[in-house]
Amino acid sequence: MILQVGEPRSKEIGAMAVNDSVDPAAWLAEQLRTQDPDLLRSMVQTMAETLMSAEADSLCGAGYGERSSERTNRRNGYRTREWDTRAGTVELAIPKLRTGSYFPHWLLERRRRAEQALISVVATSYLLGVSTRRVDKLVEQLGIKHISKSQVSEMAKVLDGQVEAFRTRPLDAGPYAFVWLDALTQKVREGGRIINVHVLVATAVNNNGNREILGLEVTSAEDGAGWLTFLRGLVARGLSGVQLVTSDAHTGLTTAVAAALPGACWQRCRTHYLRNLLTCVPKSAQPWVATLVRTIFDQPTAEQVRTQHAWVIDALSAKYPAACDHLDAAREELLAFAAFPRETWRQIWSNNPQERLNKEIRRRTDVVGIFPDRGSIVRLIGAVLAEQTDEWTEARRYMGLDVLAKTRLRLIPGDTPQHNPLPQPLTA
Repeated sequence: MILQVGEPRSKEIGAMAVNDSVDPAAWLAEQLRTQDPDLLRSMVQTMAETLMSAEADSLCGAGYGERSSERTNRRNGYRTREWDTRAGTVELAIPKLRTGSYFPHWLLERRRRAEQALISVVATSYLLGVSTRRVDKLVEQLGIKHISKSQVSEMAKVLDGQVEAFRTRPLDAGPYAFVWLDALTQKVREGGRIINVHVLVATAVNNNGNREILGLEVTSAEDGAGWLTFLRGLVARGLSGVQLVTSDAHTGLTTAVAAALPGACWQRCRTHYLRNLLTCVPKSAQPWVATLVRTIFDQPTAEQVRTQHAWVIDALSAKYPAACDHLDAAREELLAFAAFPRETWRQIWSNNPQERLNKEIRRRTDVVGIFPDRGSIVRLIGAVLAEQTDEWTEARRYMGLDVLAKTRLRLIPGDTPQHNPLPQPLTA
């Protein structure tokens, strides 16, 4: 089946005999270019028009543009109708027939229930990896029967094309001064077994001060090779101007950052680091040690931050030498944030912004539990990330333009300052 949503809807152009198929990737690229703020509304429109096209093909006895002796009718352009849904008002192109008339009765009867069913088709397609048998059952809720396997597969391709276009779009809103990296573990069936795979996610602040999800990748192992491939892919798409990367001490990540983003500093997430540090002291002393370490980040200037760090090391040296050595070895990676404007510190010294995004991803993936394949992981998480990026585009700036200007100016005067070295990951 060919997705038939691309023919011009005006009467003048609609009467022309043109091929009304559309390239899904090109369609989504246009949505992203025009910064369509509501990806879900576009998906609902695409799915509804695909289902109507399938039903019209069934009434004609053959697919659009197909020569067949079994054909009983032909298409005759489109008419438009607005459809009010909770995803917004959707303008649908309803196929017209040469003989007789066609109108999807699910638009007339029980509109609200039909709209819920249609959105559930979109959502469940993501959640279930677009199982053709399951989607066929779901569209029956709309009164559309006998959707073939090839037609359901074509719907899946549309959804996959939208996510793939988001994942591979050019990163042309740089420079991206600050980048956050993280990894999530998901379960997937492969080769008759259930295995863990790792979803690598990168988020950044673009030149307009908005947060933007740069990309995601599914890897078998969370190692240096996976991180390096992921980062090089981002650079190839246009990632540039990175000054600081914030993350946990994932295996091989720091080496990959040094290789793919030369000149960028690495900030170890203070929240994750503190958890590791507290394993070096007795449980009874952990609240005191945690409070002591937090005073490092309460200082108003970079000089005082480093002074307080040295003081905390001295305070721990007598009773807890292991914690003292651990904190001393992590000095540069833990205090990298201090080289940047004070206004950015709370946003760049931890991975907490990324953690909030991870919670939203897990809220969706927990419904699935075990994914049928890796493609379904990319489909679901990619859709969540695309929606989140749209929301951030509409929201207020994450960082002010004046703050970003200060960040860039720090590299201009005199000699370029030496960046903090990228040490190997530390373990408690």
